[in-house]
Amino acid sequence: MFDWMTNSEMWMALATLTALEIVLGIDNIIFISVLVGRLPHHQRNLARRMGLGLAMVARLGLLFSISLMMGLTAPLFTVLNHALSGRDLILVGGGLFLLAKATHEIHESLEGVDEQKTSVDPTSFGMMMFQITLLDIVFSLDSVITAVGLVDDISVMATAIIAAVLVMLFAARSIGEFVDTHPTIKILALSFLILVGVTLMVEGFDVHVPKGYIYFAMAFSVAVEMINLRIRPRAASPLKLHNRYSGGKMEFPSQEH
Repeated sequence: MFDWMTNSEMWMALATLTALEIVLGIDNIIFISVLVGRLPHHQRNLARRMGLGLAMVARLGLLFSISLMMGLTAPLFTVLNHALSGRDLILVGGGLFLLAKATHEIHESLEGVDEQKTSVDPTSFGMMMFQITLLDIVFSLDSVITAVGLVDDISVMATAIIAAVLVMLFAARSIGEFVDTHPTIKILALSFLILVGVTLMVEGFDVHVPKGYIYFAMAFSVAVEMINLRIRPRAASPLKLHNRYSGGKMEFPSQEH
């Protein structure tokens, strides 16, 4: 199961997927922070950690569910002389979902309305955790589909998800502020979702795309952006992406214990 540990390409896949999961998980952190801010101060840190723990459980549950469904290879029906199985439908549907999700998120980030705020108003710790759990499932869907699109080994996917949540648990504020200061990082991550979505779609029609090409494209784009951030003068007031969960302003968890 862990034979990939001797494969350098799998380590590259693990690093790429973990980084992408972290950036894409920022919205999850923001949403949890907004909710726990309505609790008494002494409960916030516990609620935040439980929320991220539930996010990891939701991701792993969806991951294993989708992985099991990927074994459905018997043809169900034919479209344009191509037999589609349950696995193909999951790949094509997941690809379309990522395309729609990424396009919608880019639009919301750049042209969303600042005044939008979450309407969730939990009345108790238990009710808040229940609502966080439901939203974690929604947030987890694109994360899991991205993992399926980038990596073939389920143990690599699970390791990346666990590592990403652990990093977010201990470095949520610094990561969030970095993405807020450099909004191009989030847009770049969303553009990667479009790339993964297209890859999933063509895989659903039995057109295999070697994952190495995908990793190279992502790594090259990130390297170019890192160079841009390094050599270009920083703007006095960088563009602030809209965020529908915090009224247009990025909010990050404090480090209280």
